[in-house]
Amino acid sequence: MVEFRDYQREIIVNGSEVLGRCGFLYLAMEVRTGKTLTSLGIAERLGLNSVLFITKKKAMSSIDSDFKMMQPSPIFLHVVNYESLHKIPSHSWDLVVCDEAHTLGAFPKPSKRAKQVHKIVGAAGRPMVMLLSGTPTPESYSQMYHQVYGIVGNPFARYKNFYRFSDDYVKVVTRPINGFNIRDYSGGSRSILEAMDRYTISFTQNQAGFVSEIEEEVLTVPMKASTYSLCRELKNNLAVEGRDEVILADTGVKLMSKLHQMYSGTVKFESGNSMVLDYSKAEFIKWKFDGQKIGIFYKFKAELEAIKKVYGDGICTDLEVFDSTDKSIALQIVSGREGLSLRNAEFIVFYNIDFSATSYWQARDRMTTKDRRYNKVYWIFSENGIERKIYKAVKEKKDYTLSHFKKDSITL
Repeated sequence: MVEFRDYQREIIVNGSEVLGRCGFLYLAMEVRTGKTLTSLGIAERLGLNSVLFITKKKAMSSIDSDFKMMQPSPIFLHVVNYESLHKIPSHSWDLVVCDEAHTLGAFPKPSKRAKQVHKIVGAAGRPMVMLLSGTPTPESYSQMYHQVYGIVGNPFARYKNFYRFSDDYVKVVTRPINGFNIRDYSGGSRSILEAMDRYTISFTQNQAGFVSEIEEEVLTVPMKASTYSLCRELKNNLAVEGRDEVILADTGVKLMSKLHQMYSGTVKFESGNSMVLDYSKAEFIKWKFDGQKIGIFYKFKAELEAIKKVYGDGICTDLEVFDSTDKSIALQIVSGREGLSLRNAEFIVFYNIDFSATSYWQARDRMTTKDRRYNKVYWIFSENGIERKIYKAVKEKKDYTLSHFKKDSITL
């Protein structure tokens, strides 16, 4: 049986009261403070029998493990990932839990994922709903609307869509983008969070007593001369033609993306095929961290191919295998940055870096636990590449955009 921490017991009591009264709770607990266990504790306290828990694929095994550790009979728990929502049959769930709920927050139109959750909740006979996230609105307060729009009794239910919601809650501006005037809805008002306050319980790592330190170190790797030659040719000509494939960068966004790939040793061709051009980063990581159990974050799929080629049987992509063997693990940044713990890793090593500031702040925190005092994160950047430019932007909590790239490309 699991032993809840004092703060978790208090949140379980308060959360049960909010969920019982409103039928809806947003549990905004920072990473590693135990959102999953706390949410299951609330379900157990309320005596709920049937719980649908929606999460990311890589987090499913961890949630099943937490549930078995709790043994919260008589709860029937069904865990599903967001990509499999279309397989969920109609069922009268007592509670629907949406983990990493901020991923439902696309606007001004709802994402496919948000529409699917909306449909499931609507078909489940007015179930209670609990949303979980350590970062409910990581980029804009406007992200809240489509997280809650399918929930009966949410504070924005009187608005038939996001556009009518934005009339009252969003400062809409028009921006010129690629010759078109585009309406920008990202200026959500802080009053959105104020409207959510009665449904929300927030809790931070500091409140939980976390005192861990994250130290970062940047290591620079010289790539092969052919890699730099290809990058120069693409910058100068906006295209590189090979015998069977073409690298095309006919827009600023494509040039930014292709150089991001190529400086780290891979490329996706115009045909859709990918290729490893340069194993220098993978070989450096294998040499530098030989014999150590690490978590490697990569950006592009071909980077995983390079890691597997160099590491052979010493690498895995499954958290259960990582936790039960001496193998290191490789995870894609976006899919691995949330909902799982790399507490058994000696270090986290970034093969590449994402354009998103959210990815930077979440992925680097995967080793943190309440009892772990020190974490070391390594960034592996190519010499004279684009990664250090991206790193500078995301550390300042800014996404790396085309406007950044246009300024930086002069020095690449």
